[in-house]
Amino acid sequence: MRYSTTSFFADNQTTNINHFLKQGDSSKKKAVIIGGVVGGTCFILIILALFALYMRSKSSKMVPKGDILGATELKGPVNYRYKDLKSATKNFSEKYKLGEQAFGDLYKGTLKNGKVVAIKKLDLSQSEQMEKDFESEVKLISNIHHRNIVRLLGCCNKGQERLLVYEYMKNNNVGQFLFGENKGSLSWMQRYAIIFGTARGLAYLHEEFHVCVIHRDIKASNILLDDDFQPKIADFGLARLLPRDQSHLNTNFVGTMGYVAPEYAMHGQLSEKVDTYSYGVVILEIISGQKSSALKVDDESEYLLQRAWKLYERGMHIAFVDKTLDPNEYDAEEVTKIIEIGLLCTQASPAARPRMSEVVRMLKRKSLMEHNQPTMPVYVDPTSWPKRDTSVTHSSSSSNAVLSTSILSGR
Repeated sequence: MRYSTTSFFADNQTTNINHFLKQGDSSKKKAVIIGGVVGGTCFILIILALFALYMRSKSSKMVPKGDILGATELKGPVNYRYKDLKSATKNFSEKYKLGEQAFGDLYKGTLKNGKVVAIKKLDLSQSEQMEKDFESEVKLISNIHHRNIVRLLGCCNKGQERLLVYEYMKNNNVGQFLFGENKGSLSWMQRYAIIFGTARGLAYLHEEFHVCVIHRDIKASNILLDDDFQPKIADFGLARLLPRDQSHLNTNFVGTMGYVAPEYAMHGQLSEKVDTYSYGVVILEIISGQKSSALKVDDESEYLLQRAWKLYERGMHIAFVDKTLDPNEYDAEEVTKIIEIGLLCTQASPAARPRMSEVVRMLKRKSLMEHNQPTMPVYVDPTSWPKRDTSVTHSSSSSNAVLSTSILSGR
C-alpha cells in the first residue's frame, strides 16, 4: 500500500493498467505451476520414503537361512528359578522321572500355579559341549513353533545346573505304546496320525524353518504324544544346523543305534537325509510293533529292516503288520503304500531318499507312483556297536572299525 497527500497522477490523466493485470495473472500461473511441481515431488518423495521404511522393517524380520540367533522376534523362553523346579519335581524324585533323553533325564513337575510341565535336567558330566548344547537348544527350540514339535516353555541356568522346561505330554512317547507296558494298544488310525504328523514336523524343520535343522536322534521314544495322541518331536539336544550353502556336514557320529543312517555312522556325513532314514525305521516299527534293533523278529533271526525288505520283494507286505491290529481297521493298499514309503526312506543312497515334504505328499496320495519304488536298503548292524541302550557319541574316525553293514540280500 502507498499513501500520499498529493495526487499520484496529474488531473484527468488516465493510465491503462491492463498490462499490470496480465503480469499479475502470469505470476499467479507460475506460482501455481511451481507449487504443483514442488508439492508433487514432495509427495513422491514421502511415498518412496515410506516404502523404503516398510521394506526395511520387513527385511529385518526375514533372516538369512543360516542365521538362527535372529530368526524371530518372538518372545524368548521364561527363566525359571531353580528352587521352583526342584520343588515341582520333589527334588527330582525317581517317582517323577519320565525317562532318559540325550544328555539328561526327564521329569514330570507341577509348578506353583498348578501347571504340569516336563523338566529336562541336563547332566553336564556327560559332555564338555553341554554348555553349548544347552544354549543351542534354548535358542533353537524357543524359535520353533509347530503343532508337531514339542514347545519349550522356559529354562533355568544356575551354577552347574541346566534345566529345560517343556509342555507336558500326557501320553508319554510312541515307544511306550509300541514296546512298553502299553504295547499293542494303538489303533491303526492313531498309528497313521503319528506317521503323518511326524513327517510334517520333520518337513518343517528341514524345509520351512529359517534354517535347516537336523534333529540327529529321531526315534520312537523322542516322539511324544499329546492328549489326542498327536505326535510332537522332542529332544533337540543333538540338533545341528545345516548352512544353506552346504549339502552336508562332516561331523562326529551322535545318535541311537538301530535308527542311524549308514553314511553318518560310518563316515560322519550328516545331512537332513539322516533324519529321513531314522523316520523310515520309525515307520516300520509303528506298523510292525517290533523294535528295529531286536535281532529275533517273529521267531526268525533277522532285523526288522531285513524282514521288511524280504516281505516287500515277495509282495507279502501284510505279513509285516502288527498282529495286535484288527485287519478290519486298516486298508491293505494303504498299509502297503506306507511300508514302501518306509523302505524309500531307508535306501542306501541319501540322494535316493525322498525329502520330508515329498513324504508328506506321498502319504496323502492313495498309492505310490511307479518311479517311487524302493531300492535295497543298507542296515547298520547294532551288535557290532558297544552295548548301550541310550544315545551314544563316537568319533567318525573310529566308526569304520566297529561298525558293520548288512546289504539286505541274505548276508
